[in-house]
Amino acid sequence: MRPTSMIDIKNERNLTMLTDFYELTMANGYLHKGMQDRQVVFDMFFRRIPDGGGYAIVAGLEQLMQYLDNLQFSEEDIAFLRSKNTFSEEFLDYLRRFKFICDVWAIKEGTPVYPQEPLVVVKGPVIQAQLVETMVLLSLNYQSLIATKSTRMNRVAEGRAIMEFGSRRAQSYDAAMLGARAAYIGGCTSTACVIADQYYNIPAVGTMAHSWVQLFPDEYEAFKAYAEIYPDNCTLLIDTYDALNSGIPNAIRCFNEVLLPKGFRPQGVRIDSGDIAYLSKKMRVMLDEAGFPECKIVASNSLDEYIIRDLILQDAKVDLFGVGENLITSRSEPVFGGVYKLVAVEEEDGRLAPRIKISESPEKITTPGFKKLYRLYDRKSGQAIADYITLFEEKVDDTRPLTIFDPNAVWKKKTLRNFEAVELLTPIYEKGKRVYTSPSLAEIQRYCRRELDRTWDEVKRFENPHRYYVDLSQALYTLKSSMLDESEAKIRAMIEQAKEQ
Repeated sequence: MRPTSMIDIKNERNLTMLTDFYELTMANGYLHKGMQDRQVVFDMFFRRIPDGGGYAIVAGLEQLMQYLDNLQFSEEDIAFLRSKNTFSEEFLDYLRRFKFICDVWAIKEGTPVYPQEPLVVVKGPVIQAQLVETMVLLSLNYQSLIATKSTRMNRVAEGRAIMEFGSRRAQSYDAAMLGARAAYIGGCTSTACVIADQYYNIPAVGTMAHSWVQLFPDEYEAFKAYAEIYPDNCTLLIDTYDALNSGIPNAIRCFNEVLLPKGFRPQGVRIDSGDIAYLSKKMRVMLDEAGFPECKIVASNSLDEYIIRDLILQDAKVDLFGVGENLITSRSEPVFGGVYKLVAVEEEDGRLAPRIKISESPEKITTPGFKKLYRLYDRKSGQAIADYITLFEEKVDDTRPLTIFDPNAVWKKKTLRNFEAVELLTPIYEKGKRVYTSPSLAEIQRYCRRELDRTWDEVKRFENPHRYYVDLSQALYTLKSSMLDESEAKIRAMIEQAKEQ
């Protein structure tokens, strides 16, 4: 059972002020202009998959919900903002009475996701929808990054367990905890971080460090002492001095002289340095010949998905991997790159009018409008075919053929039959009231594994992955194209006007 005090511990900090300053200056301006109740829609999405991969995994929704559940300004917050001499008393009073009333949709944690599709949609009064931008991005960017990295490592491990060992290398104590959570979603079996076990029920594991071995007169005495204290869970770190000539012989002696007389068998040995492939093969032979074929070999030492893959290709006799800094920091590419953009604004007649952001970089041009997102699955194979973004009022009828096309190459078309259309954006809040309960972390992990199994291997490979298509409905494509044309005409007119002046 989780401790009853856990929720109090997690929520003891009021994170309402964890926002960028310009969110507040804009909010103050919206109120000054009488626009505070104007309805808007924002999309959170990302533009590029980390590590050149073919997919990403969304994570962090639970932490976003915790933030939104507790969104309120304290008197201390109000006093601090007043001290900035930037905000009107009317605005400060608005913040004092602040109550979150937005609608929020999000893709479930553990879902494979792709560039340009909305992961979170926020609809509500402009001040509120704008204010939460920082935490929407902060909550999902980091955990999505780590969950994605974790799935890459766990996929190449071919069923061997991966333990998350990165706490001491994480960028902060929050990153250590939330990184362990995201790594578990991505498939890790356990963590070295004890508080992650306390908060999230992720099994905490660990035995000894080199300092334990060094503290005793010799290596054998260190092993013997540990085995006497933990006979039922004895894994020994054997590379403090010499893994093959000292560590393994002393471990085997300890197993024979301490564990067997007590009626126990060894759990494993761990190496943290050297040529892991070579050492593990030699160690396997020595352990088997000594009568301990069930003794697991654990490897750590700056591992990543490529090293793990190479070790397996070299037939390394490693049963479990402990992965630290390269996972908890996603060292190879430590930025997820999610963004939060305005896509629709309420007009005077109550209609939600689409908005588009223009850029000379095509990937930075947004997809306008209030939208839905579908995943299209082949009913025969169960595999995901493509994702399909529509206007909110559109509904996909999967009992009839559907022609989809690549929005970047419209001549590439495909007509789907015998497919299932599943909406990915789930209602999370309705008028500020939470209507979604997050599954357990174990359920999220199982869901993530299942959805990855429904993703083609070609999309999941490391080198030159197949591009998974995120297509637009014809109506949405037409809207975007027309808005691009209109924007181009407006820009030309502004340029000509500037020249005349």
